[in-house]
Amino acid sequence: MPSGEYLRYVALGDSQTEGVGDGDDTVGLRGWADRFAEHLGAVNPGLRYANLAVRGRVAAQVHAEQLAPALALRPDLASVVAGVNDLLRPKFDAEEVAGHLEEMFAALTAAGAHVVTLTFPDVGKIAPIARPVRSRVFDINARIRAAAARHGVTVADFAPLAVATDPRLWSEDRLHASPLGHARIAAAAAYALHLPGSDQAWSLPLETQARPAALRAAGAEVRWAAGFLGPWIGRRLRGRSSGDGRTAKRPELLPWGAVAAPPAP
Repeated sequence: MPSGEYLRYVALGDSQTEGVGDGDDTVGLRGWADRFAEHLGAVNPGLRYANLAVRGRVAAQVHAEQLAPALALRPDLASVVAGVNDLLRPKFDAEEVAGHLEEMFAALTAAGAHVVTLTFPDVGKIAPIARPVRSRVFDINARIRAAAARHGVTVADFAPLAVATDPRLWSEDRLHASPLGHARIAAAAAYALHLPGSDQAWSLPLETQARPAALRAAGAEVRWAAGFLGPWIGRRLRGRSSGDGRTAKRPELLPWGAVAAPPAP
């Protein structure tokens, strides 16, 4: 299908695609997928958009819970982004995670949809305490690229760029993109899809910012661990997820203009 002629966009995934970090549950979540829908809608005002993503979901859950509803919506464009929650768990099987992603790529493309996906930035640079899982990120990114190549999936390859790990692109919890980060990811997807009007501005570095002193940086790490990492580990130990009891925010295809949007960054 020529660039820009998409009419039915469906997003599958976890918290990043749901939009956590860009708005909140009071004013509404926006996120990269909503912003990407706006890029698409600017090219084709007839676009309809559904977002099936739910925070906390691992790749197997996205596959099991979202693929069938997505296929039922008969999309001509779909985004599939999952795997970060798998990366952060004690047991991680890159082959299994990539297998779930590839099965979703295959099913959606076989049904006539063009698929877009993303690569993940180096989490060890975003949150130094996460450095032990860096090799997992590199592994799953390589598998995503390979699976995408086999199925004609478009990859917004955000991972190699220095700006991808700029702290200003990440929210306070360092797990979810900030409004600026979500905007950059959406622009990357639009560029990867060659949408009219898209450019490479999303890939440019931000203005240089003074680095905090070592003592202050160490204090920030301690506060982050206490405020975000500790509660996250606690949920894992209790077998709980941030997505427990939640459902998709936009389960049906609606005109793209119905996207709720807090102020742009």
